[in-house]
Amino acid sequence: MPKTKKPKSFVYELIEPFRFDALRLFFFKERKFFIILSILLILAGAIFPYPYIAMWVGFLFAGYSAIANDSIQTIGTFLASNAKRPWWVLWLFIGGIFVITMSFSWYFYDGDVSFQRLSEKGFDKAPENFQFLQLAAPLILLLLTRLRMPVSTTFLCLSAYSANLGGIEKMLYKSLFGYGIAFLVAIIVWFIFAKSIKKFTTGEVKPYWNVIQWVISGLLWAVWLMQDGANIAVTLPRELSFLQFLFFLAYVFIGLGLLFYLRGDKIQEIINEKTEVADVRGATLIDFSYALILLFFQNLSTVPMSTTWVFLGLLAGRELAMTVSEHFTGTRTLQHTTKLVVRDAVFALIGLVISILTAIFVNPSIQQEILQKIRG
Repeated sequence: MPKTKKPKSFVYELIEPFRFDALRLFFFKERKFFIILSILLILAGAIFPYPYIAMWVGFLFAGYSAIANDSIQTIGTFLASNAKRPWWVLWLFIGGIFVITMSFSWYFYDGDVSFQRLSEKGFDKAPENFQFLQLAAPLILLLLTRLRMPVSTTFLCLSAYSANLGGIEKMLYKSLFGYGIAFLVAIIVWFIFAKSIKKFTTGEVKPYWNVIQWVISGLLWAVWLMQDGANIAVTLPRELSFLQFLFFLAYVFIGLGLLFYLRGDKIQEIINEKTEVADVRGATLIDFSYALILLFFQNLSTVPMSTTWVFLGLLAGRELAMTVSEHFTGTRTLQHTTKLVVRDAVFALIGLVISILTAIFVNPSIQQEILQKIRG
């Protein structure tokens, strides 16, 4: 009798993509990407001693990498449930909301496009000098995005520019709180109201659902920009002139177009593997819940937070609730769901570790704070 294969352990499945043969195959398939990434790293090394040039190159790097990685949170379900629509229609809708939202912040907050997220102590001053790792951080984010790792853009992009350890600690506490709140909200919504949701998402999709989804997706995208616009603008002056603001708008708008043309690229697979996200009603419910949670934190404080962690918490609670609920039978096993949840959390923690190490290496004041705490 042929031997039956033993099921792979979770730890093996987690590290399998990082085995030598898997990495070698990945590098071969993505060799064009790595050539471009290498050129950009060389560029970062060449221009970081020149502050004005580094400021704008850093923005160019951060602008696309932040949007590309965080696309799963805001426009991921939008892309998944509108896969048959022309990419340029989706782009013009989302891009238009970006222009309106950023224009509101620039006008009402005296040139600030971060909705005052960069007014917090530790981030309130634009960097006057740059280190190589600060410019390289968004490029690291691009690499992790290519590996389908949903890391926190906030930690990776902002931590490198924090003037003190306190700013990073505040971000960490708020982000952990956000993960927990989102997880509990998802458990409550998708478990307690499971029967209603199942009935709600069964049967023929009425045409008006497309309108509802587009409205909710637009709201979510606008609220996300209020939180994460700081990640894109962290290298720039805290008050942008009109011409600087126009360049800011144009670059990100074009970057969004590329992202929609690629249909979310590699990171979109994180959304596509989740349960019932291609159904416009299920996707809308996810987006609406996420938008409400972000609105809550938007009014809680101006401290930057990781929206990635909030989104992963929401997906984790939703997947677990749907797995154990009798109304969503046949979705997937509890073991499989747990693996997905833990994998996403581990990848987010990897991003956090990289972010904190980057901040420590580039910032002498943070190094001194850590030494003082170690000494007691």
